[in-house]
Amino acid sequence: MASVQDQLEIKFRLTDGSDIGPKTFPAATSVATLKESVVAQWPKEKENGPRTVKDVKLISAGKILENNKTLGECQSPLCDIPGGVTTMHVVVQPPPVEKESNNRTKAEQMCLCHIIIHSLKRGQHYFQMKE
Repeated sequence: MASVQDQLEIKFRLTDGSDIGPKTFPAATSVATLKESVVAQWPKEKENGPRTVKDVKLISAGKILENNKTLGECQSPLCDIPGGVTTMHVVVQPPPVEKESNNRTKAEQMCLCHIIIHSLKRGQHYFQMKE
């Protein structure tokens, strides 16, 4: 039978200050499993929620937790009080924004970069800064 020390009570703090949980997890639970729990319990009314576990980063005691670690391995003796609730901060990586294609080949882009760099080295400025 698992002892109380083998169980950790965790709440997940979202960027808007609201929480998911607290919920009790065994110390052998992986960080990847915690992320799955966050994705599954994400409030439906909140915008920009994570679509997959890869979109989620968990931070505890100032450290980003690695998926292959267990809760027991991530415990901080200074921050985690036995019998208390551990708060983990949740950061959701926004989906990548698709950029417009400029229809230039890779060779053309590299050539343009070389022209700009050499021009700057010679003190020639072809671009004006917009205010």
